[in-house]
Amino acid sequence: MVDPDAVFANFVAHADGMDIAVIEGNRGLFDGKDVSGTQSTAELAKLLKAPVVLVVNAKKSTRTIAALVKGCIDFDPDVNVAGIILNRVAGKRHLGILRDSIAKYCGVPVVGAIPNLGDDSALIPGRHLGLITPSEYEYGAELRSMLLDIADNHLDVDGISEIAGAAETITSVRPDRPRGSSGNARIGYFKDSVFTFYYPENLEALERNGGQLVPVSSIADTGLPNVDALYIGGGFPETHADQLAGNRPMMESVRRAAAAGMPIYAECGGLIYLARSLKFEDRVYPMTGLFPIDLAMHAKPVGHGYTSIRVSAPNPFYPVGTSIRGHEFHYSGPEGGMQEVETCMKVEAGVGLGDARDGMVYANTLACYTHIHADGVEDWVSSMVSNAADYEMKRRDRKTENGTMGGGSQLVAI
Repeated sequence: MVDPDAVFANFVAHADGMDIAVIEGNRGLFDGKDVSGTQSTAELAKLLKAPVVLVVNAKKSTRTIAALVKGCIDFDPDVNVAGIILNRVAGKRHLGILRDSIAKYCGVPVVGAIPNLGDDSALIPGRHLGLITPSEYEYGAELRSMLLDIADNHLDVDGISEIAGAAETITSVRPDRPRGSSGNARIGYFKDSVFTFYYPENLEALERNGGQLVPVSSIADTGLPNVDALYIGGGFPETHADQLAGNRPMMESVRRAAAAGMPIYAECGGLIYLARSLKFEDRVYPMTGLFPIDLAMHAKPVGHGYTSIRVSAPNPFYPVGTSIRGHEFHYSGPEGGMQEVETCMKVEAGVGLGDARDGMVYANTLACYTHIHADGVEDWVSSMVSNAADYEMKRRDRKTENGTMGGGSQLVAI
């Protein structure tokens, strides 16, 4: 999704001034998108010159774990496997054999041994798209306390800190991007228990380029505040469908804003929100109805993985011909035809809306299944901010015109 130079620069910028930067791996250490391990955690560790602390499931295994660890160490000598955390350890005897085996054959320290805690799902509940988000989890404080206790009792925090402290010093060769002057463009974005999937860098980029971010709740607020654009990220509209459908005033506000030309950019869950309806667990919920499309949730993923998209028709955000790299993860898809739907993107890799299509367009609204990262699709940031600024200026001009021609009346903000 993002070029290595941008990944490197982002890491350096966010780690600056920190004592330790923790990089969470994805899937197995060497698992990437192809047999070469492209975009794997191992490749990321090499890019950032980061030591790796390998977490290994030790349940019902002893000496074999040493063989697995040794294999990871030798598989790519450029990956610095500097420590091991053992998970699901049965007891002291089990741990003793594991430690001795790893010490004899691998030569890396064991910096943690977490006991077998039973059913993981009972400790940290999940669902079809992953873990329950903190804002939705009723026992979040208790869970954090429990995890802290596990770390205190079963991790060698000092040993892990030493590994981090021995990491090679890195600096970014990419020049700092200057922060744009703070403009008047106010960009609203849904921020609540429904819509939670936003790359932080996307929000940072909007602010850096002059946008003023305004958080909005799709379920608690009854209408859009005074904003000049709306960004709707991904999330779980299906599990909150009843609440969303019950907040018709907000949906009406969004629909009026779109009809008036407000720039709206929606990704995945945002696309669902702007559809006509959503079928979930044998119930059909009315959505905003901005696009004449009915969606249904499925038991298995409809689209999951990296995407490659070519912009094929005019739209409010991207020039025709633009190539977009993104990511999709959705269990929903269209139910019935899409004859009434106008799209502006050709899917070259991935699923999107199906039939190699993605990107529904209405006025200044664009909704697609693909999630983008601001550093990978720089047109998005400039278009979002400039479109918001243009809309703000037009609203201001209309207010002035109405105030002059209508005896001082003011245009009601939508």
